[in-house]
Amino acid sequence: MPEAISNTSPLLYLHRIGAIGWLPQMFSQVWIPTAVLSELTEGKQRGYDVPVPVDYPWLRVVDPRATPSEWLSLDLGIGELAAMALVLENPTRVILLDDMLARRTAQAAGLTVWGTLKVLLEAKAQGLTDTVGPLVIRLNDSGMWLSAELRQRILVLAGERPS
Repeated sequence: MPEAISNTSPLLYLHRIGAIGWLPQMFSQVWIPTAVLSELTEGKQRGYDVPVPVDYPWLRVVDPRATPSEWLSLDLGIGELAAMALVLENPTRVILLDDMLARRTAQAAGLTVWGTLKVLLEAKAQGLTDTVGPLVIRLNDSGMWLSAELRQRILVLAGERPS
């Protein structure tokens, strides 16, 4: 079973659609850096519907030793930078990222990147859910912007009939 490092948004969206509990079934370990913990804590303090990491004993807080200086000039959040730096130090782990710039940067560094939608597709492939269509709709309703084309493409990849 692979191991993962997550940024904030995959945890947030999986929580909002009731699928965060799939992560320990898909990954033997899930790490988050302190920066992600801080983003989630701040969101909770502001009244947002966010997961509380202490409620998930399978989440472990681990910090990177350093962040590549060339990444500091990119328009990335502190959680993304910390998660990417941590996976750079642990390159056999999957990194969970949704932001396109972060995903491209991680892929350019040769890292294995999954987004929230990939988690849904893998969950279906592993039998954790029978269908992703309703989950994609719930993601969109939860604030994750998904174009109509992307929603259709995910349904096709899931072997489901696009509407």
